[in-house]
Amino acid sequence: MTDPTEDIRRQELAQINAEPDSGEELEAKHGQVWNTAELQQDFCVEGFMAPYVVVTRNSDGVRGSMKFQHSPRLYYGFEPE
Repeated sequence: MTDPTEDIRRQELAQINAEPDSGEELEAKHGQVWNTAELQQDFCVEGFMAPYVVVTRNSDGVRGSMKFQHSPRLYYGFEPE
């Protein structure tokens, strides 16, 4: 099975992780940022396709996606569907 997004995601993943931002830098660029524990508290994770994660927000059931970087592992840019 071929994933038509694989090349694009790999390029974006390499770019994100080549020079990972601090939490403060990500927050300035994208708004709220979550570490893993905070993500688990606020969202139910449905799946990963790096650098994206599909989530459902616990407070209101809104489904969406966000990006993440590997080290430090931070999640950001929540976009509702």
